Amino acid sequence: MTKNPISRRSALAWLGAGASFPVLAACGSESALAQGNFPVTRTDAEWRRRLTSMQYRVLREAATERAYTSPMNDEHRRGTYHCVGCGNALFSSAHKYDSGTGWPSFWRAIDSGAVGYSTDHLLGYPRTEEHCADCGGHLGHRFNDGPEPTGHRHCINGVVLDFRPA
Repeated sequence: MTKNPISRRSALAWLGAGASFPVLAACGSESALAQGNFPVTRTDAEWRRRLTSMQYRVLREAATERAYTSPMNDEHRRGTYHCVGCGNALFSSAHKYDSGTGWPSFWRAIDSGAVGYSTDHLLGYPRTEEHCADCGGHLGHRFNDGPEPTGHRHCINGVVLDFRPA
């Protein structure tokens, strides 16, 4: 039986690479909340009182809910999706589609001023972060693999959406 020992040099290289991930994630990854002023502002204590712990983690700390856990993914009625933090209208059910990703997906926002965009590098490569234009809350990410006519997939955390039926 042949053993495949890890050399000291290899072990140190792997440890060094692993230690660099948080640094890489922090480089150039400034959230929308830190970048701008928004029409709706609240103190951290007010946000915590207003939101559930998961809503707070996603909307204010840019966390991601687990795929296939949001009832919004299976919402098929006509209506409008609003920001759970401030009530801003974000998406229409007319633009929703099943992307197969486990998160509510839309091919466009309800209008050009509903959401804002910034770039995050949290996974080591640039992604387009999507945030509420009114409160700056993290919604999810926009990808360029969606259906026509836009080719965009707005991949949104359902926990930050408040659905209002038509």
